[in-house]
Parts: sequence; structure tokens; C-alpha cells
Amino acid sequence: MGKVYVFDHPLIQHKLTYIRSTETGTKQFRELVEEVAMLMAYEATRDLPLEETTIQTPVATATTKVLAGKKLGIVPILRAGLGMVDGILNLIPSAKVGHIGLYRDPETLQPVEYYCKLPTDLEERDLITVDPMLATGGSAAAAITFMKQRGAKNIKLMCLIAAPEGIETVQQAHPDVDIYVAAVDECLNDHGYITPGLGDAGDRLFGTK
Repeated sequence: MGKVYVFDHPLIQHKLTYIRSTETGTKQFRELVEEVAMLMAYEATRDLPLEETTIQTPVATATTKVLAGKKLGIVPILRAGLGMVDGILNLIPSAKVGHIGLYRDPETLQPVEYYCKLPTDLEERDLITVDPMLATGGSAAAAITFMKQRGAKNIKLMCLIAAPEGIETVQQAHPDVDIYVAAVDECLNDHGYITPGLGDAGDRLFGTK
């Protein structure tokens, strides 16, 4: 079963408080989501492999470490996932970015893919799928399924806030995928919103209702 990592770093928790608050406007909300995504990416990439290299400092020759050439990719789930991308790219500017768009069929209630554009060398990349909210888990599980169908093998899921129901859904569907979150909230309410959550992440990012 994939692991669930909950980041308790003080900076992440501090910024998450303001992300949740109704007093936070669109501009500040967008900036905070980007900042928290960058801090979470710092933690989520802790296991990247390193290799030794030799450089010349102003003082002497030194044997130091660099990333071992592992290819990375970021895949936001549209539309709210877009708010997390730039923060991660600030740390990993060479990462490729794919996009997956889903909607829920009103009759079957199943996620339907309406857009998917992914790096061509998907199977060679470590992929971080991002979406601010992991509520029911249906969209995230479906997005990961679509990625695997196209050859993806190494996938992580990174969300700001998760409900226990969403974590369970993803773990059941994809036991090989580790989940990274800043908080696990109490539950889903009758409308499928994470409680206490932060509301609709897409609306708050883009100023829509």
C-alpha cells in the first residue's frame, strides 16, 4: 500500500491557515497555494537519486553531488491543479508539464476525460500529479489510471488538503502511489466538500463562483 505523508512543517501549516481563511482574497490565495506547493515539492523530492561529480571551487577541487539525471514531470488535474504548478517549477525548472482534464458524467457520476496532453516519454519520468483538494478521490484515481494507460509507471499524488475518504479511494485503486498532503481533514460533508477544508479551490484561485 502506498504511503501517506502529512507535512507538519511550520511554514506549510502557517500558510495553510491563510489559504483556508475566507478573508484571503484571490491574489493572496493564488500566491499562498504556489508557495505551499513549492515547500511540499521540496519534501516530496527528498528521495531523488544523487551522483558524485568533481568541480573546481575558488579554493580547491571538490567532489560534490548533483541530481542523477532522473526525469521529472508535473501533471496538474484541471483546473485547480494549475495553481500548484509554478511553485513546483520554481524548484524544478527542467520538469515537463502535462495536463489532464476531467468532468463527472451527470448520469453515471463517473469521471470522464476531456483533455489529456502528457510528455511523450512518460514511462521514463517520475511524475507528480497535483490537485489542491483530495475529496472523494474519484478524479485523482481516474487521472492516475489514465496516466498508467499511457505508460506512466512512477507516480506520486500531491494535494494541499485531503479527506480520509479520498485517501482510501486512491489507495484502493492505486496501492503503488504515495500521497503527499499538508493536512488530512475530518470528512466530506453532504455536498462532497472537505470539512473544514477551504471551499472550492478552483473558484478561489481564479475568482469565479
